[in-house]
Amino acid sequence: MSVRKHNFVSLIQGMGERVIKFIFFGNYFVGFLAIVLSLETSTQLRIPFNSTIYYLMLFTVTVMYYTYAYSGVLKSTSTVNLRAEWYRQHRVQVIFSQWTLLISAVILCSILLIKYFENLLRLPLQYWLVVLMILLSSLLYYGLLPKSLLKLNLRNTGWLKAFVIGFVWAGCVSLIPLVVLHIENTAYFIDPILVFGLFIKNWMFCTINAIMFDMKDYEDDSNHQLKTFVVRFGLKRTISSVLIPLSLVGIVSMLTFAQYRHFGLTPILINLIPFLLLLLVSYSMHRKKSIFYYLIVIDGLVLIKAICGILAMQFV
Repeated sequence: MSVRKHNFVSLIQGMGERVIKFIFFGNYFVGFLAIVLSLETSTQLRIPFNSTIYYLMLFTVTVMYYTYAYSGVLKSTSTVNLRAEWYRQHRVQVIFSQWTLLISAVILCSILLIKYFENLLRLPLQYWLVVLMILLSSLLYYGLLPKSLLKLNLRNTGWLKAFVIGFVWAGCVSLIPLVVLHIENTAYFIDPILVFGLFIKNWMFCTINAIMFDMKDYEDDSNHQLKTFVVRFGLKRTISSVLIPLSLVGIVSMLTFAQYRHFGLTPILINLIPFLLLLLVSYSMHRKKSIFYYLIVIDGLVLIKAICGILAMQFV
């Protein structure tokens, strides 16, 4: 009986580990974060939510975008890390997932285009500029533009890398929902200052998150002479000279946003929670962490930020 019980527990643990790897290694959790952060934006700006079709499209595109970074790993035979090894072992599954997500994204986008084509044609120039700016940044991050047009891969620019991915995230969850809401012909008005404050707050938070992720690739980036913050300054100086100052910028931006919106003490304290946790986790980075720590704990901070942002508005 004890042997059967042991086998059953082992089976459950094995299934749980496979599910965790599937969700986090497969970037499905990141797709979920994109939706939750977009919901936070709508809640904090007190504007209507976007359509379900848009959120599904955002999920599919986000998962595809992050999985693309491991496309080269699928053809490699050398073991680099646990995550890369998972991609090689599940090569067929990953390729099938990418194609399924791509087809789904095309169908969802087509539905939106057909339904709101006339609104899209009447979209003001400033909205087009926002979309173009974010789209260009996301393409340049992977160097996806034709080489004859521009040979630039922002992902390999070292210290700029984290700011670019933070900018793309902030744009996708703070600005794109407003553009899509306009296309979906939903009437709303929002103060540009509020939008800017929320954008800066998200940009700093996501940039810090990206820098902490660079810490797990410290040795690999150093060997490839990729001058990220961690490679340039070392772990300790990155925490004290980069992470903490950027966290303070995010906190000041949040407090300015709260003051402008006339938040009371309770919503301000709730909004401070993720930034305080960010500082706490930053200090914990002095010791080497497992890949799951980065995928669950550090990315989990983004989820906590979104939940706190939504919850805080219930007390305004």
